[in-house]
Amino acid sequence: MSGVLFSRRSLMVVGGAALASGATGLIVPAQASGLAPTPSMRGGSNNYRAGAPIVDRIGGGGFWMTGTVRRAGDGTPLPGQRIQIWAHTTEGHERDPQSHGATLTDANGEFRLEMPQIVPAFGQPHGHLAYDSDEFAPVFLRPVMSSAKDKTLAAHFVLQPV
Repeated sequence: MSGVLFSRRSLMVVGGAALASGATGLIVPAQASGLAPTPSMRGGSNNYRAGAPIVDRIGGGGFWMTGTVRRAGDGTPLPGQRIQIWAHTTEGHERDPQSHGATLTDANGEFRLEMPQIVPAFGQPHGHLAYDSDEFAPVFLRPVMSSAKDKTLAAHFVLQPV
């Protein structure tokens, strides 16, 4: 007599497949699809200045803040979005007006802004970035650099329409 032996693992796989395909008659909950929006980070809005001017560069430069901006759900790059950037640098504190500036994303949803070298504040070298316009929900980021010697810092936004 030949019999079919099922291991516990194979029963779980077959049962899971049946459940996922709806073969059991049970309704499977809908799964979220697409790209989730970026949540604001704690401390990201510290020393934020509404309406910081769009600039070609902050201070003397030498350090690059870069990133991307995409729409939640489908991940479409978002051109023309305003990103405000500020930090504690070799030329000023993050609360100083001259340490703030904004830039716009290009046709690919990318941004770059040159600024002075970021230096540690409260023990951590970090930048602040904000999406603060009306088309999408506001997002404040506070990425921390792996080293105070880094010459770039990237931050990526996935924005939720309002």
